[in-house]
Amino acid sequence: MVRKGLMHLEKKENQYGLANKTKIMAQKKLILSAALTGAATNRSHCPYIPFTPKELGEEAKRAVDSGASIVHIHAREDDGTPSWRTEVFEQIHEEVRKRCPNVIINYSTGAIGMSAKERVKHLPATKPDMAAFNMGSMNYAIFSKKAKQFFWNGVFENSFDTMIEVVKTMNDNGVTPEMECFDTGHIRNAEPLREMGLLPENACYSLVMGVLGGIPATTPNLIHQIQQVPEGAFWQVIAISRKQWQLSAVACTMGGNFRVGLEDNFYLPNNEMAKSNGECVEWGVKLANMMGRQVATIEEAREMLKTPLKETDHV
Repeated sequence: MVRKGLMHLEKKENQYGLANKTKIMAQKKLILSAALTGAATNRSHCPYIPFTPKELGEEAKRAVDSGASIVHIHAREDDGTPSWRTEVFEQIHEEVRKRCPNVIINYSTGAIGMSAKERVKHLPATKPDMAAFNMGSMNYAIFSKKAKQFFWNGVFENSFDTMIEVVKTMNDNGVTPEMECFDTGHIRNAEPLREMGLLPENACYSLVMGVLGGIPATTPNLIHQIQQVPEGAFWQVIAISRKQWQLSAVACTMGGNFRVGLEDNFYLPNNEMAKSNGECVEWGVKLANMMGRQVATIEEAREMLKTPLKETDHV
């Protein structure tokens, strides 16, 4: 069954003219990211989600020990509510660096109902290696088919004015933009920013799939998204919920990278709930190896992403 599926994917690659390109790209080492906590979930959904700076530091260590090179982090108050207090980010930074001196730290800048200035005020204080850079406005919602109602919905505002302010703050503080693209138009939104000289050469593309309001998480949609990414640019897939593992396998065959972690998906491929981000990363490494990909070390990832460790982060 697996062999039949791979033959079908190879046929699709040839159909889209991607076969030679992906065979070359698949020889590259794969960079694994771990999204440790997110902002929308809590321990009623999964009891293992970290909240406090210490817990985030411990989860970062578990992820790194299992093979992650990048940790993506949202700040939380101790009770689990989302936090944008700079001092909380500073505490997280200290706890992560204490346990993971060279991991690539990636902080969130995404929020609804906050100004661009409020969303990036932690960057000058912490100067992380990377930060999420949201590439367009969209409806953002959680809908229950069973209850036939929205549990939550809002407009995620990312106008060009907002994006310009955010990316300028990143550039001023030596932060690599991780461009989170929730739909095809978001990928194209990078073009004017590049023409304006606002995007560094090592800006990364994250193809986010499965969020209501964005592109659905399907294999044909992922192939379409990959085709929009400029030649030679780094990209990873971020697939939400249980489609994560299927689309991560596709990313492996297409020469890309992928993200795992409790922000995106609580469940492992065996349908058991993950008890840590380390378990998510362990399965990510297994999947990459099964698909013929080697996972990059942190040092290799930094070289591939042209993101050297900052002097202020040396411990």
